[in-house]
Amino acid sequence: MIRDDYMVEKLKRVDIGAWEPKSAIGKMVKSGEITSLEKIIEMGKPVIESQVIDFLLPELEVETLRISTTQRVTDSGKRTKFRVVVVVGDRKCHVGVGVGKSDELKPAMDYAVKEAKKNMIAITMGCGSWECRCSTKHSVPLKIQGKEGSTLITLKPAPKGLGLAGNDVVKKVLGMAGVQDVWSSMSGGRNVYNMAMAAIHALDNLNTLRPMPEGEKS
Repeated sequence: MIRDDYMVEKLKRVDIGAWEPKSAIGKMVKSGEITSLEKIIEMGKPVIESQVIDFLLPELEVETLRISTTQRVTDSGKRTKFRVVVVVGDRKCHVGVGVGKSDELKPAMDYAVKEAKKNMIAITMGCGSWECRCSTKHSVPLKIQGKEGSTLITLKPAPKGLGLAGNDVVKKVLGMAGVQDVWSSMSGGRNVYNMAMAAIHALDNLNTLRPMPEGEKS
């Protein structure tokens, strides 16, 4: 298994000097017309080249959430395929989750990282805890939910110093996004990818700042 610290170092060594963008967004990024991921999101345009993220967010880290294998029988015998789920972020309000598949582990991890970069989101942080009420952006500003498949994740503001209260997958996703303190709960399926994406959807929903119904508030 390739260690996470190897992947972190690999992302930091990405060479984009020779990158020749093919998409309109890529050309605008390399020319300096676009200088942030937030601007791309505001434009409502998809990121179709992972180099765009390399250019805008040079301090990305990656953590492997799950590596699994499947086998199928062919005329030449059994063949193993790897499936990798990763989370990528800069711990500064930018995070993404990706999945990669390949007959070999390293290409599967590379595909997963590229997919995560293309799916990066920018999040809104704050302090919505009545126990804290500080002015720093260490938690989430309000209670919010995210759903993927049968998995439902709920995030609640927590006071400074509490840390990330949740399962390992949710903590890794939130940590990569830069969230330091939060209460979280989960219901439904425990598929790793669904848990990670439900957490991503919850964080993304913060950008709409839609409060929960009164009867569901903490």
